[in-house]
Amino acid sequence: MALSGGVDSAVAASLLKDAGHEVEGIHMQLWDSPTSQYQQRQAEALCSRLGIPFHSVDLRGEFDRRVVEYFCQEYQRGRTPNPCVTCNRHIKFGILLDRVLSAGADYLATGHYARVEHSNDGYRLLKAIDASKDQSYFLHTLTQERLAHILFPLGNHLKHEVEAIAARKGFPVARPSRDICFISQRNYRAFLKHHSAGSPGEIVDSRGEVLGHHQGTGCCTIGQRHGLGVATGRPLYVTGIEPERNRIVLGSEQQLYSQTVAVAELGWVAGKPPLAHDSMAGKIRYRSREAEATLFIGRDHTEARFARPQRAVTPGQAIVFYRGDEVLGGGVIESSEPLGENEKRK
Repeated sequence: MALSGGVDSAVAASLLKDAGHEVEGIHMQLWDSPTSQYQQRQAEALCSRLGIPFHSVDLRGEFDRRVVEYFCQEYQRGRTPNPCVTCNRHIKFGILLDRVLSAGADYLATGHYARVEHSNDGYRLLKAIDASKDQSYFLHTLTQERLAHILFPLGNHLKHEVEAIAARKGFPVARPSRDICFISQRNYRAFLKHHSAGSPGEIVDSRGEVLGHHQGTGCCTIGQRHGLGVATGRPLYVTGIEPERNRIVLGSEQQLYSQTVAVAELGWVAGKPPLAHDSMAGKIRYRSREAEATLFIGRDHTEARFARPQRAVTPGQAIVFYRGDEVLGGGVIESSEPLGENEKRK
């Protein structure tokens, strides 16, 4: 059982033990910080309380190379990466899963809110019962081989049920963090400035008129409005980031909308794409709503076309495809095509 030191993985471990499984806890050391050290102590204390073995695995080097460096490099390219997707793919369900299976375990369990279902066609990745906590978006890179050895004990539980179990068993219920594990919202820009080599450049409008100056393109993301240091008397948003020209482009709310999205690194949970006529919905970020989409897969180019325009489609973010509760797969947003003037008016 992968233990973060938080309440979700604590309850998941307890549920597995109560169900009669032979459970051992494992905590990943990913980052050097007082918070990380506290989380490891919490995970070790939980194992002691449950009477299960505790293991700690140092993955700081791999995490830095696979996740942190990728995160910074993507921002340097004018993109906005999703480090949780990268971590799940390469660290948690990559290196860690391989290690626990090599050590003789049958499964790696985590506290994610998602479900795995076995069917005649293989393993299906499904949304959690609790839609407000569903984390299947971050897991779309999982393959059949991986899903065969993964358990999500919380997938069929509502969050308030998990908190009730934690209270009944005396587990601490901490407020969930909205920060990336290696960077907090309070020092987000400082982190990027320190780790990404950026230089001052121009902030322009869609006609190329200079509106101001930035301290590095890596400090902005598509759709951003505040913190730009530009006063124009009208709302303007980041509509483009051009690292090759070292400039940020601002535009109107309308200029944020797209219906056609180029997709890279496309993969499918089933190991093969759905049939061409299958209906599906796409999701362009974790907190966005799903929207009806049609996928066009070519030899050298793949694009998703949404039935309704999507706001602030951001290169570097994951795009995930669903059919009802099932996660079909997903990829990385490469670019988007802004709406034409007639489409905007429509």
